Amino acid sequence: MRLITAIVRKECLDEMLVTLADSGAHGLTVGEVRGFGRQFGQLTAARTAAGLDSREAASRQIALLPKLRLDIVVDDSEVDDIVQALLKAAQSGTIGDGKIWVSTLDSVIRVRTGEQDSDAL
Repeated sequence: MRLITAIVRKECLDEMLVTLADSGAHGLTVGEVRGFGRQFGQLTAARTAAGLDSREAASRQIALLPKLRLDIVVDDSEVDDIVQALLKAAQSGTIGDGKIWVSTLDSVIRVRTGEQDSDAL
């Protein structure tokens, strides 16, 4: 079992939900988060106009940008399909599209029934 976590732009959510459902995702959790990446939350043009490289810009101002975090627990066999669906819906080719990572899960338990692991998905 794997946990797929994606940090994406808020405006991608509606398309992402449809794409994920079509790809076989059986459930997900979405939360609002804020953070920064390599650009420290600043647009490249703004840093360039100010004559600052990324480290200088970061020491002066860091912006925490609003994003969404999606957590999806899937069987190992579903990982590639779900990741490709996330990429399809979230990838615009511009700075700030986000990140996706996949983690191994040792155990999953459905609280209502007590089912474990693959049965709990």
